[in-house]
Amino acid sequence: MRYPISPRSLVQPPRETPRRLPRIQHDFSQDPKDDAREQTLAERREAIRDAVKKSWMSYRQYAWAYDELRPLSRRRADTYGGWGVTLVDSLDTLWIMGLEQEFREAVQAVAFIDWNDSTASSCSLFETNIRYLGGLLSAYDLSGEAVLLIKALGLGNMLYAAFDTPNHLPANILNFRQAKAGTLVPDTKEAFAAVATLSLEFTRLSQLTGDPKFYGVIDNLKHHLNRTQDATRLPGLWPMFVNLRRGFIADGSTFTLGGVADSGYEYLPKMYALLGGLDDAYAAMHKKAMEAGRKHLLFRAMLPDSNPGGRPDVLFTGTALVEGKQQHTTVELIPRLQHLGCFTGAHFALGGKLFGIGDHVEIGERLARGCAWAYGAMPSGMMPEVSTLVPCPHTADLAQCDWDEHVWKAQREQKLPRGFRQVRDARYLLRPEAVESLFVLYRVTGKREMQDLAWDMFLAIRNATETETGFASVEDVTVASPAKLDSMESFWIAETLKYLYLIFAEPNFISLDDFVFSTEAHPFRIPKPPDGVLVTNSATTGVPP
Repeated sequence: MRYPISPRSLVQPPRETPRRLPRIQHDFSQDPKDDAREQTLAERREAIRDAVKKSWMSYRQYAWAYDELRPLSRRRADTYGGWGVTLVDSLDTLWIMGLEQEFREAVQAVAFIDWNDSTASSCSLFETNIRYLGGLLSAYDLSGEAVLLIKALGLGNMLYAAFDTPNHLPANILNFRQAKAGTLVPDTKEAFAAVATLSLEFTRLSQLTGDPKFYGVIDNLKHHLNRTQDATRLPGLWPMFVNLRRGFIADGSTFTLGGVADSGYEYLPKMYALLGGLDDAYAAMHKKAMEAGRKHLLFRAMLPDSNPGGRPDVLFTGTALVEGKQQHTTVELIPRLQHLGCFTGAHFALGGKLFGIGDHVEIGERLARGCAWAYGAMPSGMMPEVSTLVPCPHTADLAQCDWDEHVWKAQREQKLPRGFRQVRDARYLLRPEAVESLFVLYRVTGKREMQDLAWDMFLAIRNATETETGFASVEDVTVASPAKLDSMESFWIAETLKYLYLIFAEPNFISLDDFVFSTEAHPFRIPKPPDGVLVTNSATTGVPP
């Protein structure tokens, strides 16, 4: 490395006995048994499993060891370095669904991946981390296959080169030639998510290998997050873009929990769990961020009554624009609904349970139901990538408002279902975020309605996206039968179908009390104290352990 980090300055992952974290999952043992319901769930699991098998076998036949299958043309494409992203990203899904033969064959193929042999001159640190490194670590955590950890360590060493910069902040575009020459520099306008969504994977790699260097660079990033959180134009939140070249400057004016920022927030409570509750800085940052998000980014939309249930009791998350500085700022909420932002239902619920914030679980449920409403409101049964709603006139208290047909017609910019004002991006890209929130809310609350909402989503998705060889993204969800696009991203198997399967699985299988899911739905084991050892969780009680 041109800018080596002294081994003496490296921070080790916490070595103390992990704290006993609060229970996340609902106590399903208290629920009455229902044989008819169990049969229905078994049938649903099998339908999801069939979709995985079809997607996987089509990939195996037409795109084996390439990044992605093009399901319409039956061609292969290299979109993420050419190392076989669907192959690696799908490993833990195959294991979870008991597809043993497929899993073993995939592991053998992974053993031959050469990280030094890429089809591109650079890779995205963010995407390579969440899809490849996360996929390898999770599959190792679940299966114990040693070769997966070996491949993860090799990849981790390559990605570590992104931190070989003058200030040890990462360059997200990892140009291989520049990395070898030691001439990488961080960007002046980097997505907040790209820099803040490395912590789980790098930390788990240090935990599993004992090499502290991966955790060390993450701990450095944590200090930058902590230092800047209260000094932004919307204290508690970080802007969509940050300047890393000048030392993590967060002076942007646009804030969101959706795309470009989303998973950066997601990793705060999840890091607390992965570290066994031993770093309260992540708890404090999460609480500040979610309180600011609740105040500035959540909104009610003016929605029509839905028979027979009346007006839906749901929330959405939007985008805030801040004008002015210091004490003279104005905050404008843009009621922009993003599919990428649909993870916030799970985010609020998990943090609410982990840190004892009861109303955040309720907020999370309303957010999850909001995205489910957006699915059901569209003729295709799927919500668009980006849309705009008609907000309630008084959003500060998140109170419901009455439907006003005249107001909606005056504001809508195109012919759309009632409640929608505009659709900025009408595609459905096989994304998982709405199903993810339903999965977490089911595991947290035990409410079976979450399962039924997820099943309705799957039926709509299958109906619109299934092809002879796999499943395809679609062009326009505002029509009943949208045209298909020749794309099947790796997260279709890695995330969407995995969450759908798990919401219908036995609820203690891959329990949220035992695993933390990465933003790519890769489960990592949570460190636990030995049986009989009681360690106080100070993030909830305020009492040091």
